[in-house]
Amino acid sequence: MLKAKFGPAGNCDLFYAEGHKSTMEAFGWLEGMGLDAYEYQAGNGLRTSEATLSAIGKKAKEHGILMSLHTPYFISLSGIEEEKRLKSLTYIKDSIRAAELLMADTIVIHSGSAAKISREEAMSLAKDTLMRVYEDNKDTKIKLGLETMGKINQLGTLDEVIELCKTAPCFVPVVDFGHLNAREVGGLFPDSDAYKRVFDRIGEELGDDIARNLHCHFSKIEYTSAGEKKHLTFDDTTFGPFFEPLAETIIKNDLAPRIICESAGTQAEDALYMKRACLEYSEK
Repeated sequence: MLKAKFGPAGNCDLFYAEGHKSTMEAFGWLEGMGLDAYEYQAGNGLRTSEATLSAIGKKAKEHGILMSLHTPYFISLSGIEEEKRLKSLTYIKDSIRAAELLMADTIVIHSGSAAKISREEAMSLAKDTLMRVYEDNKDTKIKLGLETMGKINQLGTLDEVIELCKTAPCFVPVVDFGHLNAREVGGLFPDSDAYKRVFDRIGEELGDDIARNLHCHFSKIEYTSAGEKKHLTFDDTTFGPFFEPLAETIIKNDLAPRIICESAGTQAEDALYMKRACLEYSEK
């Protein structure tokens, strides 16, 4: 039995092309495709009423779709302007509340910037912010996911995310394989062993349970010498990373990640491709 779960980040182009207009319609549609996860997108801010968020959560549960939420992009864990940085505490608290209404178990937070200060200074500021987040939200059952990032001037190498997650037990890594590949200017995941090393590293540092049940993002991403440039679709054959070796890693090691696809407009179709790849490998 396949333990991994797959779904899109938000609604794909096909969803709207088929005449759907409301996210409330997404979960029956996804269930019909054979998908089982969905990440609610609040990158530009939380603008949905509590009543609507609650209704969305109930509809997702009705169709067996596991929910997560991506927090606003303007959260700044390592911002050098203290007032702006500390506003992130409110944004994260609001995101936790939204996740509760959505019946989501995880929120995804960008790790921060190191563009204008040293990485050591950025990590120190981020740790301070996260400790304040923990103090403000000690009772939450929501997992606070810290995402690996794709631009070189951002915090968010795998090692940095692991270190930040050690701030408090509520923090977990969100591994974006496309981001990791882009910030290394490609070629990071040539085979299944390369993917397995990510799970092994997390297991060694944060525990096997977190590693086996990792929340992930996956898409092919165009990059430059500065790292991530733009998200692509699975039709791309140039930039990668390629999913098939990850499917091998998941099946061989009996892993149970939740993988959210962030392809550019084809995120549901590409999520289904990933699920089918795992199913096909499990039958070999």
